[in-house]
Amino acid sequence: MVSKNTVKFIKSLHRKKIRKQEQLFFVEGAKNVTELLLANFAVHQLLHTDKFRQQHPMLVEQCKGETLLVTPEELQQMGTFKTNDTALVVARMPDPDEFVVARGELALALDDIRDPGNLGTIIRVADWYGIEKIILSPQTAEIFNPKVLHASMGSFCRIRWKYADLLQVLPQSGVPIYGACLEGQNVHGLALKEEGVILMGNESRGISDELMPLVHHKISIPKFGTAESLNVAIATAVICDNFRRNKQFSNPTVPI
Repeated sequence: MVSKNTVKFIKSLHRKKIRKQEQLFFVEGAKNVTELLLANFAVHQLLHTDKFRQQHPMLVEQCKGETLLVTPEELQQMGTFKTNDTALVVARMPDPDEFVVARGELALALDDIRDPGNLGTIIRVADWYGIEKIILSPQTAEIFNPKVLHASMGSFCRIRWKYADLLQVLPQSGVPIYGACLEGQNVHGLALKEEGVILMGNESRGISDELMPLVHHKISIPKFGTAESLNVAIATAVICDNFRRNKQFSNPTVPI
């Protein structure tokens, strides 16, 4: 049986202030837990059910943090999921990643993306399209928010990210900046190179006025129906797809 202090501590990590103070975060559910255990994170605690241990005996055995056998009811009491019959892991936040966007790379920059679900989905989209670096403005949602991590479906383990003042770091990249905006050129008709930073703006206001002068190319997604707007995570996926459209694969396309 898990102790009351452990339950209290993990529940305290639901709050951003405590996560920052302790430099710890948690993920829950089989998918995110297994992804984290296979990645290069320092594990503080692994709380798992007998079901999870039977499914992933080596992961439990090789875990360098404290491991505790718990019931599904105890996991539900500590986490944010209504049902969880597998595991929850508490891990240490990694050190800040001071990467730069190099020539020949495609990266994302997010300007004030506030919704945790949107951020998590964008991380998953980046992982799908092989985009390894994301620069987040200080106002963007916290990456260790449980909703962000859950929406990323484990992709947070494979993406390099950092919070930075976009006004300062974007000019230092030395690569083209593509800004998603309504008045931009139709992204379907552009010959896009797989190099640059794709800048996505706030869900309601778009790209900040102070960042627009940094944009080399304004791009937009053409509208065919009557919807007023497009979700920023979906828009990110459409734009990333257009950048990767001409990518050469070793296997030829199968005609249909």
